[in-house]
Amino acid sequence: MTQGDLGDISGLRARPWRSALYIPGSKERALEKAKTLACDAILFDLEDAVAPDEKPTARAVLAQSLQAGGYGARAKIVRVNGFDTPWGRDDVAAFAGLDVDGILLPKVNDAAMVEELAQAIPDVPLWAMMETPLGCLNALEIAAHPRMAGFVLGTNDLAKDLGARFRADRLPLMTGLQMCLMAARACSIVALDGVFNAFKDDEGLRAECEQGRDMGFDGKTLIHPAQLEIANAVFGPTQAEIDLARRQIDAFEAALARGEAVAVVDGKIVENLHVASAKLTLAKAEAISALRV
Repeated sequence: MTQGDLGDISGLRARPWRSALYIPGSKERALEKAKTLACDAILFDLEDAVAPDEKPTARAVLAQSLQAGGYGARAKIVRVNGFDTPWGRDDVAAFAGLDVDGILLPKVNDAAMVEELAQAIPDVPLWAMMETPLGCLNALEIAAHPRMAGFVLGTNDLAKDLGARFRADRLPLMTGLQMCLMAARACSIVALDGVFNAFKDDEGLRAECEQGRDMGFDGKTLIHPAQLEIANAVFGPTQAEIDLARRQIDAFEAALARGEAVAVVDGKIVENLHVASAKLTLAKAEAISALRV
């Protein structure tokens, strides 16, 4: 097992990221309701979800809500406006010193934009919206920034910039999705899939969640609380996966005790790389159980 494998088990990816719900920073009622929702992360939005005239007010409302607390174990990530807008720097300054788990910068194109954010706010994990062709092409240098904690895929903006047509299989977006995912995995950071716009289409949401989970994303960004149950189910480990993980670990440890380097479970070889994945599965399952307490 490599050091990178061990880092994945004990680091950011060991906690649940199954569901990351966007909440407008200007809506006090929604901010309060979010404290009761079964989401793993909240993306407090000061960008797309807030009209230009409301942005200063939204910033103050959100800062007050975060100061009041009550969000429990949910990850609290604030999407600020870009530094090319009149509001970006004031947004970042407003959340310095508050209890947040990350600052999410929109439309990140390169590592220089990440460093600019890093200089503006110390000691806070940084997140990048990956939603431009240039950002996808520079995904590795963005992911490699020492304070980068995670990618959020902005599939609507990416599709717009590409001029892509909507397809249920997301084939036009696949290269960008995979480039960002590979960069995230190379640097052991979180990768969250983009939103599914038709929030009343449960079948379509489940299919897209299954696709994202199969690709390797840690979770799904969501636009409505009605989407939470499906995302949590798809991106959380099943009982069968948990049971298999335990059996793989037990079998591998028994093999090591016999002086053997591999084990066999259900007729399949189990090596150290499978054990690393099994431990990550159990760590996520334990973290999900802790959220219910």
